[in-house]
Amino acid sequence: MTDETELIEEQPELFEHFNIVVDNGQSLLRVDKFLMHKIQNASRTKIQAAADAGSIIINGKSVKSSYKVKPADKLSIVLPTPPRETELIPENIPLDIVYEDDQLLLVNKAPGMVVHPGYNNYTGTLVNALVYHFQNLPTHRNGEIRPGLVHRIDKDTSGILVVAKTELAMSHLARQFFDHSIDRKYTALVWGDMATDTGTISGHIGHSLKDRRIMQVFPEGDHGKEAITHYTVLERFHYVTLIECRLETGRTHQIRAHMKHIGHPLFNDATYGGDKILKGTTFAKYNQFIDNCFNIIPRQALHAKLLGFIHPTTHQHFVYESELPADFASVMEKWRHYIAHNK
Repeated sequence: MTDETELIEEQPELFEHFNIVVDNGQSLLRVDKFLMHKIQNASRTKIQAAADAGSIIINGKSVKSSYKVKPADKLSIVLPTPPRETELIPENIPLDIVYEDDQLLLVNKAPGMVVHPGYNNYTGTLVNALVYHFQNLPTHRNGEIRPGLVHRIDKDTSGILVVAKTELAMSHLARQFFDHSIDRKYTALVWGDMATDTGTISGHIGHSLKDRRIMQVFPEGDHGKEAITHYTVLERFHYVTLIECRLETGRTHQIRAHMKHIGHPLFNDATYGGDKILKGTTFAKYNQFIDNCFNIIPRQALHAKLLGFIHPTTHQHFVYESELPADFASVMEKWRHYIAHNK
């Protein structure tokens, strides 16, 4: 029997467009009918044609449109062309919606969730969840299919995002982001003992000339775009510091790149060198403590804590603060305990 991995290897020209695990409570249902409810704007004729072409794979085998799906079936649709970024797949992914009205909603994004579909991340994103739960969300960015989004945060950063539900809200919020009038505060744990209790980091941020996956700080006017981050120390732990960062601008990886630039990479930020011991002792006990911390928070220690803006219809200043997620809060408690018992 050929499993799904072998099938992909034998036909490397095929690209997976959909990947669905059937719910345990699903009753027996023809796969063409099942997929009509799962795929937005998919006609039964197109689904049957895909089945006839051998493009519907269930549990590693091609099936006909008459196949009846059952609980725990693993379903894939493979096609000879790669998925387009504009092909949004509605997915029933739970959202932590902390506020909602007729104009907008606030989502508390968990770490590990990608905000927008892109290369290697066409499913499982916040946008896939949004198009499932909400209809007719407005688009932005010159017509690109980014429903409701006026900003985003990194995959492994947790915290608050605002999503526009109407064209009015989209335009109003986008203007505030453009004007840098949005209040944005982040909580970050960084390596080292910060020299001052407050400070400002400025320097243009752009793609590294050596590795475009990494952002780099450049001299003003040389490369990239202006970026300004203000920070305030919240707690000190000798080897690491808990800080609050207020963004004056909103560049990709701004806090991560800025903190790396001044010699204080974010704790466990693999991309910017924070995933190894940069400060501390050489004792085995300390090494084990850091390893335990890395296991608890297997990502950069960065949380989008506060978002403030002018509401598009009430015109009142709206502010929301979110609590640290469990992984971040747990690591902070471990640091407090470690310092208290190792003075």
